[in-house]
Amino acid sequence: MSNRLDRATSPYLLQHRDNPVHWQEWGEAAFAEARERNVPVLLSVGYAACHWCHVMAHESFEDEAVAAALNARFVPVKVDREERPDIDAVYMSAVTATTGHGGWPMTVFLTPEGAPFFCGTYFPRDHFLRVLAALDEAWRTREDEVRASGSHIATSLAEALQPPTPYAVEPVGLSSAVGLLARQFDHVAGGFGGAPKFPPSMVLEFLLRHHTRTGDRDALAMASRTLEAMARSGLYDQLAGGFARYAVDAGWVVPHFEKMLYDNALLLRAYTTWWKVTRDPLAERIVRETADFVVRDLGTDTGGLASSLDADAAGVEGLTYAWTPEQLREVLGDDDGPVAAEILGVTTEGTFEHGASTLQLPSEPGDRGWFDDVRARLLAARAERPQPGRDDKVVTSWNGLAIAALAGAGAAFERPDWVAAATRCAAHVLDVHVVDGQLRRASRLGTVGTARAVADDHGNLAEGLLVLHQVSGEPRWLEAARQVLDTASDFAADDGGFHDTASDAEPLYLRPRSAADNAEPSGQSALAGALVTLGAVTGDTAALAAAATSTAAGMGLAVREPRFGGWSLAVAESLVTGPLQVAVAGSGRDADALEAVARRSPSPGLVVVRGEPDASGVPLLADRPLVGGRAAAYVCRGMVCGLPTTDPHELAEQLAAQLGAGADDGLGGLGG
Repeated sequence: MSNRLDRATSPYLLQHRDNPVHWQEWGEAAFAEARERNVPVLLSVGYAACHWCHVMAHESFEDEAVAAALNARFVPVKVDREERPDIDAVYMSAVTATTGHGGWPMTVFLTPEGAPFFCGTYFPRDHFLRVLAALDEAWRTREDEVRASGSHIATSLAEALQPPTPYAVEPVGLSSAVGLLARQFDHVAGGFGGAPKFPPSMVLEFLLRHHTRTGDRDALAMASRTLEAMARSGLYDQLAGGFARYAVDAGWVVPHFEKMLYDNALLLRAYTTWWKVTRDPLAERIVRETADFVVRDLGTDTGGLASSLDADAAGVEGLTYAWTPEQLREVLGDDDGPVAAEILGVTTEGTFEHGASTLQLPSEPGDRGWFDDVRARLLAARAERPQPGRDDKVVTSWNGLAIAALAGAGAAFERPDWVAAATRCAAHVLDVHVVDGQLRRASRLGTVGTARAVADDHGNLAEGLLVLHQVSGEPRWLEAARQVLDTASDFAADDGGFHDTASDAEPLYLRPRSAADNAEPSGQSALAGALVTLGAVTGDTAALAAAATSTAAGMGLAVREPRFGGWSLAVAESLVTGPLQVAVAGSGRDADALEAVARRSPSPGLVVVRGEPDASGVPLLADRPLVGGRAAAYVCRGMVCGLPTTDPHELAEQLAAQLGAGADDGLGGLGG
């Protein structure tokens, strides 16, 4: 046997192709070998941007003694969690249930049938060797006990991981969720809870939507404080834009430096909403810089968007991003260096490691032109440093999030280049990731992987395509979204929600189903949100009914633990508001003015389409004539429309009035 990762499409797996460990990819061949040899399977799960995954790789998987022990007594299987989130989810549930915590690298030992019997995360080399010896001895001398332990874990998890009871989508539950969030809010630094602190992008989107619908000042205050704090902190790249994965401290000073596409897509959407609500210039700057970062630094030659940038460069975490006062002086000179250090929070003691500091911007500099010049010089100098590696794998779900964010921001800020980037991305995913009518999870360098798409791939891609349809007016994106959502029934659960995997997907020891929105929307909330948008764009009442039922299936957790139900709550706000629709019929300057008002409205779940009356393939423009020969806007809520208007100011008033109606009568006839 030998290492068999050389044909993998995952950059993470390819990082391990030269290990002395005889790795192979997840599949029947690995488990058949384990059954034939009657040895356990070592399942090692990580991802390319994971710092501690790299540490364990260098300490253990590149070590000949570790490799010899693994190869002799186990079948080593390596999985990229970003390629196979289903495998990651079911085995992470075992890790957290048996150890009380989770994380990556994930290290799980399985029976040849796939049942987990020993779970952990990172192990130092010497500890790992002792674990291997102990588990080998246990398997050889007490195999029946080990198998029984695996069966017990699998059975117990199947019983414990039942979905929460559905909760009706009602305004009172959404208000209650805001109250629970207020109890956990960090009034000093923003965000929720303590260290480590993750950007709560979907919760912020919910809070902004709730404020827009109800006028709740506490919801806006929590969102605004957090969005400003993150934008001014070390979590945000003050030179190139874009956000890191999380902060290791409660004050957002020191990030875990990897940059993920899904974080930046979700935050781009949240900052766009914040700008629509407040017109805060900080929000606009962050939107512009983050969108440019996504397109510039994560764009690929194929048109898709790469997954992440590593935390490490040349094996050192944060090497690219941290600065000392002397380094600033070397680049900027004796006059500008000390001033920049004071503005950017670079201290003699350092806020990070080895006397270096992360860059922060607690307040706006007095001379913006001077500061922009400083940023440009620092960024040019930083480009000469070792750069983080890039995981150029194109993930369907995350590209869907980015399509929605870029297209929406492009429409709001009149940036056709962002819309063009979203269009290229959508075309790539549809051209490459759909094989024989079936959606796949990921590709790299234009070659699609074998892993099937999971529920969030379908939901997030469909949502992105539906936003792109609204912005471009092109029917092809609507038709593609319909096709993606036509398969939603393959994921359906008995309570109206959705499993993470299709009914005919590869069986695992559990069928994964996550009700929680963690770093990204769960499959259930992603599909529910896309169904809301589809129903609003097309007038499809069946889609809206399915959206209401599936959202209710996720609300049981969301109303109890709103920090882990952000997207479910945001989708629920769209349902409670109507959803609202605006059709702008016509062309020319009058239509431009009406469209601008609609595009910049913060109304939760608002869908906007513009085009000629009765444009083919655009349902919202059917039977929408011009008024007196002029472009007209039609505002509808819950499929009930008001009189058309040709006046942008009147359109703004109509949208504001509809928000008041949404606050008064709940679901607008959609039911719970």
